[in-house]
Amino acid sequence: MPTEEAIVLVGGLGTRLRAVVSDVPKPLAQVAGRPFLAWVLDHLAENGMRRVLLATGHMAGAVEAAIGHTWSGMEVAYSVEDQPLGTGGAVRLAAARLGGDCAHVLNGDTFLRYSPAGLEQATRGLGALAGVALAEVGDVARYGSVEVAAGRVSAFREKGGQGPGLINAGSYFLTAEALAGLPAQPAFSLETGFLHPQAEAGRLAAFTATSGFIDIGVPADYARAQELFA
Repeated sequence: MPTEEAIVLVGGLGTRLRAVVSDVPKPLAQVAGRPFLAWVLDHLAENGMRRVLLATGHMAGAVEAAIGHTWSGMEVAYSVEDQPLGTGGAVRLAAARLGGDCAHVLNGDTFLRYSPAGLEQATRGLGALAGVALAEVGDVARYGSVEVAAGRVSAFREKGGQGPGLINAGSYFLTAEALAGLPAQPAFSLETGFLHPQAEAGRLAAFTATSGFIDIGVPADYARAQELFA
């Protein structure tokens, strides 16, 4: 049976977007008349998730007030960090509140159309530790690129490249072994502290059946999101 729990990271400070959104956490920024997070949660509900853990930090109370404890048939629970833990620390803290032993993980300020069940199937089919959903973009300069070989992520390349390519779209599937193997320090980056080493070891599945990627982290893409979701 496919995994029906997801952790959504919504605790970031959103400093790059503060020029246009300063009064709410970035995932609550209004996009086409709704909090951006609402579009993310709708997509999860439509794709079979039954329980979502929102990993909050900055302005945690505002997120809980806006979203509540149920959403489109899903149970919504909260994992609140009282100091910044980075993406990895936030996932590890939230994982302690999972009902099962594995989870989908998403960034609350990015949107991607993909099948979480498909990502899980691709991960398990390769016997991989974790899976990463990738997006094809016209220019990888802002994000850094991802190299793929035989269905696995072979390398993450730092920002500075250019031209079309695949990028990390911020949506993952973590097996029970992956969650148990997260670094022990309180605060760390999921990307550099965990995913990059797993890619080097050949233990990271790549999933490219995706579309509609958008990251509202900078004002230009926040403006573009208004049109995409209108």
